[in-house]
Amino acid sequence: MSERNTVAVKIYGQEYNISGEASREHIMRVADYVDNKMQEIGDAINASNSGVAVLAAVNIADEYFARETDIAELQEKNDQLVSDTQRYSLLWEEAKQSLAQYKEEMAGTRAQQEENLRTLTEKNDRIAELTRQLQEVNGHNEVLRARCEELTRRAESAEAAPEEAQRTIRELEAKSRDIESSFFDIQMENIHLKNELENLRKQMNR
Repeated sequence: MSERNTVAVKIYGQEYNISGEASREHIMRVADYVDNKMQEIGDAINASNSGVAVLAAVNIADEYFARETDIAELQEKNDQLVSDTQRYSLLWEEAKQSLAQYKEEMAGTRAQQEENLRTLTEKNDRIAELTRQLQEVNGHNEVLRARCEELTRRAESAEAAPEEAQRTIRELEAKSRDIESSFFDIQMENIHLKNELENLRKQMNR
């Protein structure tokens, strides 16, 4: 148990001995407050000591309840602040999670873009190779056509060995058709690759 303090104080001209576990300074502060309140009321009205004491008590009680109301309002505001803080903390955590998810999605997008770029480069290289092959096939085809035309002219003008000339012509014509078929296949593959290339470029520009 704390040590009790007894303090002699004067309230509204009367001396009192007040005992309590509070410090001497606290007891004197309370006594001075009551004395000042009674002095204010006594100066304002003409009443007996008991009347002044009752009015002082009423005023003090009124101040006490007003402080209680203030404390309750402050407590309510504090509870609201705590609630807001928790809500904002939750929103902050959600924002951090959204940011982390966005970073992951961006990393995936960059990886996909790099893959698309690699595929684009490969298809460009393939188109360049097909273009070279087309040019080469065109060259061979022109040579074969020239030979075929030359042999045709020779066969038409030659009197000897017409069957041999016709056989050679047929062989050359067959080779020419094969080359034309290869040329068509390469053209189709080239068109297909160009379509894929255009689709990839559209995807990368989104």
